[in-house]
Amino acid sequence: MSETLDKLTKVEFTNLDKIMYPALQITKRQVVKYYIQMAPKMLDILHNRPVVLTRFPNGVDQQGFYEKDAPQGTPSWVKTVRIYSETAEREIDYILCNDLDTLVWLANLAALEIHMTLCQAESFGSPDMLVFDMDPKPPATFADVTTVALFIKDRLDSLGLKSYPKTSGKKGMHILVPIGKGYSFKQTREFVQTVGESIKEQGGLIATEKSKGDIRGKVYIDYAQNSHGRTMISPYSLRATPDATVSTPLHWKEVSKGLKPESFSLLKMKTSRENPWKGIMEHKQKLKL
Repeated sequence: MSETLDKLTKVEFTNLDKIMYPALQITKRQVVKYYIQMAPKMLDILHNRPVVLTRFPNGVDQQGFYEKDAPQGTPSWVKTVRIYSETAEREIDYILCNDLDTLVWLANLAALEIHMTLCQAESFGSPDMLVFDMDPKPPATFADVTTVALFIKDRLDSLGLKSYPKTSGKKGMHILVPIGKGYSFKQTREFVQTVGESIKEQGGLIATEKSKGDIRGKVYIDYAQNSHGRTMISPYSLRATPDATVSTPLHWKEVSKGLKPESFSLLKMKTSRENPWKGIMEHKQKLKL
């Protein structure tokens, strides 16, 4: 495969036979192949969007590391953008994953997880999407997450907003709402919080930042993910789980109590699967604040 790949990309591959997912004996070669297959579905939404990586050079059973800066030795053909980070109090050279070569290069770095910002590089302080990040607090289950996701969908529908669900690739779900220009992260964060509060009493399942007392057994809506500099796992990104799960965009008709996030993984993902998020960024929606 490496000889064939060399003809398709500028990337100089290393250690393609290294095991990335020991439980399934998945190699870096298979990871590279997966990202090549998913590129048509990933690159549109990643375009000009700073990304942050979680790299696992020794596989997912070893400690990985989170990387914001483009690493030393980044090829000249990889596009980056320099942005000052108030948190780090320095400038960071973020990678822009704008083409297949860059995506393949990230795979070769063992960047199994690709996290993206909720804004584009040229408007780093202004989001073009917001996210409802849902996380079940045990003994709440993924089935409870799907129930809350449908509550959120109904509320967004009533506001005239089209929304897009996906598995997080772990135990939660994300609902994305693309928006037009001119909003601040403060506005999108408050919008998500307000929607969460408005449906909080439905089924007694929902917890938000304002929840008081024990939130065990609740689905937590983390509105703070809509903050400047925060990221979301990219659609179709792998996750560092034993089962090589994938953060997978869904049709709303797929969101039910019978949905199993482990059904979507590197070994189970069909390349022929329709992309429910095709053309997502063409919807420049207005929020009712």
